[in-house]
Amino acid sequence: MRRFLPALILTIVGISLAVLLVSREAAVVSDHLVGFPDDDKTAHLLRPAVLCALCLVPALAALYYGLVGSLDRYLIRSFMGAFSLCFTALFSIWLIGDLTENISNFRGSGNTLNFMGMYYGAAFPKFFVDFAPFGLLLAMLYSLGKLSRGQEIVSIIQTGRGVARLIAPLVTMGFMVGLVCLGFNFRWAPAAEAYHDALLEEVKMGSLSRARNVVYFTEDNRRLWFIGGFPYNYHQGEPLKNVIIRSFSKEGSPKWRLRAERAEWDRHDNKWTFYGASKWDLTNRLDTKESPIEPKHDLELPDPYTVDNWDETPWQLIKPGLKAEELGIPGLYSWLVQNRESEWGNKRQFLTQWHYRWAQPGICLAIVLLAAPLGIVFSRRGAAGGIALAIFICSGMMFSSTVFLSLGESGYIPPFWAAWGTNILATAMALVLIQRRLVGRPIYQTLRTLIPA
Repeated sequence: MRRFLPALILTIVGISLAVLLVSREAAVVSDHLVGFPDDDKTAHLLRPAVLCALCLVPALAALYYGLVGSLDRYLIRSFMGAFSLCFTALFSIWLIGDLTENISNFRGSGNTLNFMGMYYGAAFPKFFVDFAPFGLLLAMLYSLGKLSRGQEIVSIIQTGRGVARLIAPLVTMGFMVGLVCLGFNFRWAPAAEAYHDALLEEVKMGSLSRARNVVYFTEDNRRLWFIGGFPYNYHQGEPLKNVIIRSFSKEGSPKWRLRAERAEWDRHDNKWTFYGASKWDLTNRLDTKESPIEPKHDLELPDPYTVDNWDETPWQLIKPGLKAEELGIPGLYSWLVQNRESEWGNKRQFLTQWHYRWAQPGICLAIVLLAAPLGIVFSRRGAAGGIALAIFICSGMMFSSTVFLSLGESGYIPPFWAAWGTNILATAMALVLIQRRLVGRPIYQTLRTLIPA
């Protein structure tokens, strides 16, 4: 039963963490749906369930560890130990570089340690998704290279296990890491980048912005909104800044213009309150064929100026200012459903990013499959050539992923192939290399046949 002890401990920790986080996430989802009633409720209501499953993935990996045989457990310990070391090293390097760059900004905050905890805590999901594949690559090359140098792989194969059976537990661990990336990609990794940048902006400029220079037009009410600054916590009642509203008639003629320094929305009675507001009547501009005249300035507006019959909400106004890269799966799906018939939106960009949210975690599995045959060495040539080739191929994967996404968002290739193209190519290449390793032929001979003499 000792081998199931890690699974038991991680299950208790995961459940405790889920109880702590899921209730908060459910409250955030409920608050979000109040402001975004048109969003897909099912997708957003899955967020607490996904977060709960994410907390239990380590326990699932530990359960698999307890169920397999002693040799598989030895391979898993070797691989996961190397992965923990490599990932910690990558995180430390990034942390030192980022800390060196932003230490002056951190000192400008009221509580430096608390701010740094929020800053790096918010950045971790995004960092994990971006750097976990590199950690898996280095871990595979290190652990398999170490086993090859000690002739342990040869001994394992002589027991009757093939190469495919040898790497099966390592591929399973790579799949578990991919599940964590998928969980983070569902909502928290894309949102982390926006919050990460907003925290720095708060220290530098004294304000926490979610979006800037947002333009929104309501077709039913014929009102055009220009919003200079959208606070990050707009859903908690923080005011919008530098607001300009233009109203048009059904024929498209301007009626009036309202400008305010700040605008607040009360969710309880759906009232808009404008501070420092000024209003101009624009109808008289069309009453003369001579030179344009100055609009009539309305000096009778109270401060604050309240309007209680408008349908717009801050959640609706911010939608055009949201970036596809900063939206999770529920946000992207809701945007695509709501703008299915729209002609103004860049649907290719949002659809490509939606497919990429599902495809990006697959890079973890593809890299494990690629690194496995390159890290196993039977000859006296050593592992240096395989390591160099693995790093070169994985760097090409990251480059091709960026290129494919750009082509998909530009409309040159379908969004599905833009998101999944890198995974498909990498998996095909990995299967070829594994097949060469299974038949016992050196991989470098396969590569030499591809190079013209």
